[in-house]
Amino acid sequence: MSFALSRCIADPKTTPVPQQGAAETFRSFCSAGYFYRKKNSSRKRQPAKMATGVDQAVGMSLVVFSLLLFAYYSVWVIILPFMDSDHILHTYFLPREYSVILPGIAAVILLLCIGAFTAVIMWKNRKPKKVD
Repeated sequence: MSFALSRCIADPKTTPVPQQGAAETFRSFCSAGYFYRKKNSSRKRQPAKMATGVDQAVGMSLVVFSLLLFAYYSVWVIILPFMDSDHILHTYFLPREYSVILPGIAAVILLLCIGAFTAVIMWKNRKPKKVD
């Protein structure tokens, strides 16, 4: 912490401040109370809880699923176009048009879910209108 800032926090009235430029702005912030430290609250912080076995299993399954999906899509989009169309590997993949259509549909669904979540949160946190 700089000397001037520590003096501002300690006692804003005794802080030596020149009368122009950025220092004047700094003095107005100090007098407005922007840099004052908050006092410690009486609430104690809860200790962090460790993940249970179920949480770890779900997390690991999500990681494995994501890696498999990434590998499948990468082979489908990057490697498959350079192979002959009669190669046996083509039987395990959908036609190439779907490599654009499916991620587009997934993106639309994701955006709809984010929008719905935001709408629900805003709806729950709305303030009632004042009646005159």
